[in-house]
Amino acid sequence: MTSPFRFNRTVIESVGYQLPPHVITSEDLEDRLEPLYRKLRLRKGQLSAITGISERRWWDKAFHMRSGAIQAAKKALAQTAILPNDIGMLIYGGVCRDYLEPATACAVADAIGVGPKALVYDVSNACLGVLNGMIQVANAIETGQIRAGMVVSCESARQIVDLTIERMLASEDMEVFKHCLATLTGGSGAVALLLVRDDSGQKPKRLFGGVIRNDVSRHSLCTWGPDTGIPATQTMRMNTDSVNVLQYGVALGTATYQDFQKAFLGGSDEPDKIICHQVGSAHQETILQALNICKEKDFSTYPYLGNIGTVSLPITLAIAQERGFLTTGDRVGLFGIGSGLNCLLVGVHW
Repeated sequence: MTSPFRFNRTVIESVGYQLPPHVITSEDLEDRLEPLYRKLRLRKGQLSAITGISERRWWDKAFHMRSGAIQAAKKALAQTAILPNDIGMLIYGGVCRDYLEPATACAVADAIGVGPKALVYDVSNACLGVLNGMIQVANAIETGQIRAGMVVSCESARQIVDLTIERMLASEDMEVFKHCLATLTGGSGAVALLLVRDDSGQKPKRLFGGVIRNDVSRHSLCTWGPDTGIPATQTMRMNTDSVNVLQYGVALGTATYQDFQKAFLGGSDEPDKIICHQVGSAHQETILQALNICKEKDFSTYPYLGNIGTVSLPITLAIAQERGFLTTGDRVGLFGIGSGLNCLLVGVHW
């Protein structure tokens, strides 16, 4: 059994992010689905009403994931005196990658000038890749292996949404519509988090620990990719059992949150602010209600960015900081739930 993990010397030095240029509204997607809506007798406005998402962003066609991650990494470095050669570990945590091999992290490290002795690799764990990468970098900092590390990611929903719309139009089936609806929430973006060692105990944005739980018996509830891996016999597709993902995801998240309270908040106290993985309105309302956390403590970006996978939570964190939602001294919970099912809650003293 994994015990709560604790950190004493790791701080978030900076967060950089890059948003794509193309704004795609839910109305735009429904215009493309008009023949299906007519066949199934659905009214336009369903997508926004069900998900709470009015728009999302997409990259240009044929955009490389490394390009977005490099832009975000350069923005993170521009905010600090840390140099690329100071980075002892660079992890790319995205679901979307440029190739099966080599690691997309290699292209990012090369572009920003990371030194030859750094650990450079990819981590893949559905929507938790960036949070998992943060924990690996923090562990390396705490043990003295490195003094600074960076986690980057870039996600793109354009291709999978285009393929999903084609599939929905071809099937003209309500069950296919239900299992594809979650895919239409997908947005795109890139992020980079720079973590550094601080022995003074004085710097803000200090990671103080976290907890992990899984319910891997639910691994088939949401899948994305070729049907059999390598070699694939079908095109790329995503299927999501939204009802059960919500039900079991909230149950897993509630148990994880209770573990976090016991380990770090005296058993019943709450974090001052919470930043969750961004899925949609139903997920936000249900998880906050289950945790008994008021909506005023949560910051959301899903209405205008959609679900951007691994970069949803850290981009939301960065925007929350920009807009003054987070204040010095806040105990902030970074709350990620990903397909698999896996849940990770990390605490930060802001």
